[in-house]
Amino acid sequence: MLGPRGEIIPLPLSALAGSPFETYFVPGLILFCALGLAPLVAVALARRRHPLAPLAAAAVGVALLIWMGVEIAIVGYSNHPPLQPLYLLLGAALTALGLGWRAASSSSTR
Repeated sequence: MLGPRGEIIPLPLSALAGSPFETYFVPGLILFCALGLAPLVAVALARRRHPLAPLAAAAVGVALLIWMGVEIAIVGYSNHPPLQPLYLLLGAALTALGLGWRAASSSSTR
């Protein structure tokens, strides 16, 4: 967000062609909130053993899957470096773990 035109991280603005964004500020803001702050909230909930922690973990996984799906739709798929497949796998794992945790939590309280 601090270098929305690629001043800090050398990303060409041409990579945003076909997207609704002219700079990286809004995508960076979305990324910071959904995949920066939200995981911190999920961790804080988990550390406190809050009942919403499993849903928060699953929500972070779903947010990552949505982000990657939109990125692939707009920018295209790339496995060099293999970050997109890695993040898709991580999003699926977080979602599955969060949902499994929720199911285990709800069955143990019955």
